[in-house]
Amino acid sequence: MALFITYASYSQAGIKGLLSKPENRTGAIQSLLDSVGGKVVAIYNTTGTNDIVLVSEAPDGSDAVALAMAVSASGAISKAETARAWTSVDFEGVIKKAAGLTGAYFPPGS
Repeated sequence: MALFITYASYSQAGIKGLLSKPENRTGAIQSLLDSVGGKVVAIYNTTGTNDIVLVSEAPDGSDAVALAMAVSASGAISKAETARAWTSVDFEGVIKKAAGLTGAYFPPGS
């Protein structure tokens, strides 16, 4: 399964909901991931630019993005950004592929 990191920020409505009923939201996120065959690897609440950092596994990138879109549509979060993550061992394959493509692309005007 692919690994994803999602950064999100609560909307004003999301914060109001948490304050009116304080709770750990990990179960709700895991239920969504279950529906696409994924799982929560870790979830953190943070301070700064983002309120939430979710590390998840999902079968496909579209699953991780769809999950963030569904949560965004609820109005609970104001922004979400999902990025694919690779282990160093897995990323070595990406580097090797890139090395094989080096010199194959010619920029405009060349």
